[in-house]
Amino acid sequence: MKLLVLLPRVPYPLEKGDKLRAFYQIKELSKYLDIYLVALQDAPLHDEALEKIKPYCKEIYLYKLSWFSKCLGIARAFLKGLPMQCGYFYSNKIKQEIEKIIHKIYPDHIYCFMIRMAEYVKHENLHKTLDYQDVLSVGMKRRSEKAPIWKKPVFWYEYRALRRYEKNIFSYFTNKTIITSIDRDLIHHPQKQYIQVIPNGIDFERFSYIKEEKKYDLIFAGNMSYPPNVDAVSFLVKSIFPKLLAKFPNLKLCICGVTPAPAIKAFACENIVVTGWVDEIAQYYAQSKIFVAPMLLGTGLQNKLLEAMAMKIPCVTSPLAGKPIEGTQNNHDLLICNKVNEYVEAITKLLSDKTFYKTIAENGYQFVKANYDWGEVGKRLEEVMNED
Repeated sequence: MKLLVLLPRVPYPLEKGDKLRAFYQIKELSKYLDIYLVALQDAPLHDEALEKIKPYCKEIYLYKLSWFSKCLGIARAFLKGLPMQCGYFYSNKIKQEIEKIIHKIYPDHIYCFMIRMAEYVKHENLHKTLDYQDVLSVGMKRRSEKAPIWKKPVFWYEYRALRRYEKNIFSYFTNKTIITSIDRDLIHHPQKQYIQVIPNGIDFERFSYIKEEKKYDLIFAGNMSYPPNVDAVSFLVKSIFPKLLAKFPNLKLCICGVTPAPAIKAFACENIVVTGWVDEIAQYYAQSKIFVAPMLLGTGLQNKLLEAMAMKIPCVTSPLAGKPIEGTQNNHDLLICNKVNEYVEAITKLLSDKTFYKTIAENGYQFVKANYDWGEVGKRLEEVMNED
């Protein structure tokens, strides 16, 4: 079976959640299907990108998005009432190229990764699967509520446009998938129950328990220019960390991730390390005692929590990030906190009680091992595509 996969970004390096999901899905689907990949480039191509992707694809087509095409796409989307991010990734010229590819290879199925790519193939009369990934409209609404007043109209427009588009694009695709049932239930469509939940998984060869000296008491990891991550770290550093320092004066926090925003860089000090890009994030997990993710914005599944749990690092997080990891029990597999004092108490207990620490670490590991395997995820996604 020939599968044409459409991605808004080249799925390497794996510094963003959408790239990680796309990369491992392609890797697993290639065991069952012939993959023909179309990916857009809105940034320079990583030196190792093609080398990492080629083993899983029959053919790869990459298309650069120029500054002009992105601006023109955004303007057109705004005039049509479409989400601006759909316009950002859309080009008439690229659409024509995709049509040529379809006529050349005659795919049995098209897999459209995120609604950002849906405009390219929504009218194609072929079996198609749309991966919403997560509910982008709700994430945008949450950002609008915390945005500076001069940005609020833009975020509010994008929220409304995404909400409409998530509903309207539903009927153009044979199958629909999404990352969690929580996200599915937030899609504004009367038949949203037919969207099938396909979670992420963990690469257990990359993320496994490593016994190393603990250099850091706390760690947060992620793309550090992504607004929900910037917001979470700001909350951690400004509200939670000072109260912990009063109890543990030598406490060390590691903020680990690519392209840290200026506000994040400014947090660097004697007790706080800001790494920027690192070659292997697993090494930093192994050198840390506790993963803290006080997420207040965003949607979807926080893969960083799964990665830390896979490495037997206890996780302390918010309901927003903890509840999408369905089946976990608070105070058993991970710790979920609502208020600053709850974070302080949870982290204090983990640092002070070795038995409790080991219990949470082991339970979290066992849960992830049993529920988040990329092999099973790929098998389920292939089954969904064969349900036409």
